[in-house]
Amino acid sequence: MDIKGKIISLKEYFKEVYLEGKRITWPPKKETMKGTYVVLITVIIAAIFLGIIDVGLAKLIQALLRG
Repeated sequence: MDIKGKIISLKEYFKEVYLEGKRITWPPKKETMKGTYVVLITVIIAAIFLGIIDVGLAKLIQALLRG
């Protein structure tokens, strides 16, 4: 394929991307915010849980190495 053919192909690709982008339906802001809060709360809970497990295992390993 020559340069001209590649340029035409690239133009067609971006045209299709643009048309596909116009078909996207975005959720309302309120729904997006609810989803964001759910994700943030889940991440915070997981971080706290994993932090507790990490500290507990670290203390267990220290106790095993000392004993």
